Amino acid sequence: MKNTAQSSFNETNLENGFWLLEFSNESNETQRFERDIDHTFIQLHFCIRGNAKFHFNSGNYAFDVLLYNPQQKLPLNLEIRPKSTLVSLLISIEKFHALFSKEANYIPFLSKENSNKKYYDDSVIRSTVLIVLQQIINANINSSIRNLYIKGKIYELLSLHFQQDEASNGEYCPFLVDERDVAKIRKAKDIIITRMAEPPTLQELANEIGLNLKKLKEGFKQIYGDTVYSFLFDYKMEFARKLLEANQHNVNEVGLKIGYSTSSHFIAAFKKKYGTTPKQHVLSFNS
Repeated sequence: MKNTAQSSFNETNLENGFWLLEFSNESNETQRFERDIDHTFIQLHFCIRGNAKFHFNSGNYAFDVLLYNPQQKLPLNLEIRPKSTLVSLLISIEKFHALFSKEANYIPFLSKENSNKKYYDDSVIRSTVLIVLQQIINANINSSIRNLYIKGKIYELLSLHFQQDEASNGEYCPFLVDERDVAKIRKAKDIIITRMAEPPTLQELANEIGLNLKKLKEGFKQIYGDTVYSFLFDYKMEFARKLLEANQHNVNEVGLKIGYSTSSHFIAAFKKKYGTTPKQHVLSFNS
């Protein structure tokens, strides 16, 4: 993970021949990123907010773009504009063929006649793919299973991206294609986290972000993969676990910080989440 004051880059090696790159430029200046990539990798780049350019041989490509050239390297040379977010996948040709061997007849660059030819595709991100990309960016998962969750989402993303057109009409919330509504859902998440000790009701939350209740519930589930309060519960338990491990607060104090008026209720909730009591967790953590 590389961070500056208002930008970040995260590179995750999911498995051999399979990389996830996440870029976020929240600054007011264009950011540049370069990375060497050899000819054995297929690249998929998705700009889910703002604008970015891929420079190669003095050319400019807008996102989303698929790049593949088995005859030479295609090093990354990205120009990431202000207020932009990107997700990139680097997949070895061997890995990709293993995933899509049965579907090669309708994925152009996998066909036998094109196997040794370069391939560039510049297309619009499907709404179904955009939702999965948002879920990847916003994943709030325990670190021990995050890679597994992300890998599953990337498989889903690939299947949707290469899905035949006649089979692409999934049951997804079309309003989420609107960046303004996605921003409102993100604001809802920030609100419940900031006020987790005394969170608003769903209706109060919907009113505050300017969405109707139905859109709030459906949109939150689509982006974060969970209901509002289930997401908040998991966040609170993770927050409590870190506080306990820091060993600066007792069990009752930690419970109060996340909104439990009695320690017994906090202990029951913590045990439901982690299968152990807060005290037992601290003892095992420090042993």
